[in-house]
Amino acid sequence: MNREKRIAIFSILREQNPKPRTELHYANEFELLIAVILSAQATDISVNKATDKLYLVANTPQAIYDLGEKKLKTFVQSIGLFNTKAKNIIKTCKILIDDYNSVVPEDRAALESLPGVGRKTANVVLNTAFGHPTIAVDTHIFRVSNRTAIAPGKNVLEVEKRLERLVPEEFKRDAHHWMILHGRYTCIARKPLCSQCIIRELCEYRQKPSADI
Repeated sequence: MNREKRIAIFSILREQNPKPRTELHYANEFELLIAVILSAQATDISVNKATDKLYLVANTPQAIYDLGEKKLKTFVQSIGLFNTKAKNIIKTCKILIDDYNSVVPEDRAALESLPGVGRKTANVVLNTAFGHPTIAVDTHIFRVSNRTAIAPGKNVLEVEKRLERLVPEEFKRDAHHWMILHGRYTCIARKPLCSQCIIRELCEYRQKPSADI
């Protein structure tokens, strides 16, 4: 895929959705961080159901730390891997309180040092909370990147690096959200909805059907 085609694809995605947003509910950087930690191997819908209730009771590092791990679990027990996530969140809150004055750091290394925060989570927080042109590669973005040929790669890190290099600068800030939403609702895993796809004519998916049945 050449640069002109990538520009055309992202121009179409931008025209359809000029100001894309995460579907996670949050009001500040800390709420976003906790939501993204919880979202690993879970749907945004399930996370929102949990955090909508949690944040009414506790939405700061100190408040969640004061809840304690056992009480926190009662809010997030409907989410996959909730035991590990609750433990990591309590540890993360303690670090934020002790080392960062309860402020989420705007730094990749600092974010990745927090329990439960890997490269993908750090990228989401840097992009969505702080406006960095990072691209967090989840299963949706990995699939869309490879299927369309926007930035094919054998693993998540390879795709991320290619996206950073190949996505035109003017689109990098929002590319993360456009690609997630496209993968979630159109370029779905089992049977992509190619006949409904707004970038169908530009996509290089070799198995693209002539019509959806």
